[in-house]
Amino acid sequence: MIKPISITAITSISPLGDSMEKVWGNYKNPNHFFAKKVFGSNEEWVSSLSEESRARVRTLKESDNKYKNLDNTVLYALLASRDAMEMAEWKSKDNFGINMGSSRGATALFEKYHEDFITENTASTLSSPTTTLGNISSWIAHDLQTQGPEISHSITCSTALHSLLNGVAWIQSGMANKFMVGGSEAPLTPFTLAQIKALKIYSNNEEEYPCQALNLEKNRNSMILGEGASVACLEKGITENALAVVTGVGYATEILQHNISISSDAECFQRSMRMALGDTNPDEVDVIVMHSPGTIKGDVSEIRAIEKVFCNKVPRLTTNKWKIGHTFGASGALSLEFAVLMLTNQEFISVPFIESSRLSKINKIMVNAVGFGGNAVSVLLSK
Repeated sequence: MIKPISITAITSISPLGDSMEKVWGNYKNPNHFFAKKVFGSNEEWVSSLSEESRARVRTLKESDNKYKNLDNTVLYALLASRDAMEMAEWKSKDNFGINMGSSRGATALFEKYHEDFITENTASTLSSPTTTLGNISSWIAHDLQTQGPEISHSITCSTALHSLLNGVAWIQSGMANKFMVGGSEAPLTPFTLAQIKALKIYSNNEEEYPCQALNLEKNRNSMILGEGASVACLEKGITENALAVVTGVGYATEILQHNISISSDAECFQRSMRMALGDTNPDEVDVIVMHSPGTIKGDVSEIRAIEKVFCNKVPRLTTNKWKIGHTFGASGALSLEFAVLMLTNQEFISVPFIESSRLSKINKIMVNAVGFGGNAVSVLLSK
């Protein structure tokens, strides 16, 4: 059990919008946010930022000559970080820590620079500094003018929740009182989509809901990519302006059987969830926001792990990937935001094609994320 840590702000820029009000309103909307777009010679399902959010990104890019060459992963993170800092009422002089991760990094720029290299046999001067993973957190620190510690990392699809783990560890150690954590991803590029399609897990469904995340009856994989960033502000103790309190964290890695697989009953999730629970009675958890990517094996294995840990009373299960797709390194932070919104508004948002009963009260929510190779993280939130 960890000492309580408050989430005093959580913001995002995603297909659902760029404010808590817009995002919550769109969660209550039963429609998905997918559209087909052309990538190379193929048309694929994706979930993209709205035109309104894209306008904000363009304005940011044009606001400073130094920002015009940055990848969208950085620009999305800058916007979400500015909003989070404002919501938490932090000041630059607080010298808070920053840990912003990304699974794929600067995908669009990397693909562009590599294509230029193949055709011209030369590399752009900015190709290295603008495609390193570390440039996301360092640009946030520059933009917000804070001089606290800044960390970047990539731990596949559990990246954002590993950022939260790092923030918790720094605060628990006494080396920092405030930490900004999250993830950013802009993977809607031809080569990234081709890589995921090569794994035979991408959706080509023409159903009402093309991503069937959490549907255990599906007979084909249905993962779809989305984009966005989400940022949370963590503070020591329970503050007056806390949106939610982190009361438990858990993590685990299981032995690889395959490059992208986890075991049939997700042993890594079993261990991470039990660790996050600590001394908390599993029956007290009301909701689990699942990782549930929309693949047959991924969804089933996580459900089996939940059933083993919560054998007496399985909580209500939900996910946001049926609506906005899988945002890789940002997905855990967007799931965290989803959980905080349900706690704040005291309303359970179910998956529309999965039968579920209403909840009269929500006190505790667990959030799961896992990446290629079984890097699982579970976070327990309390109202």
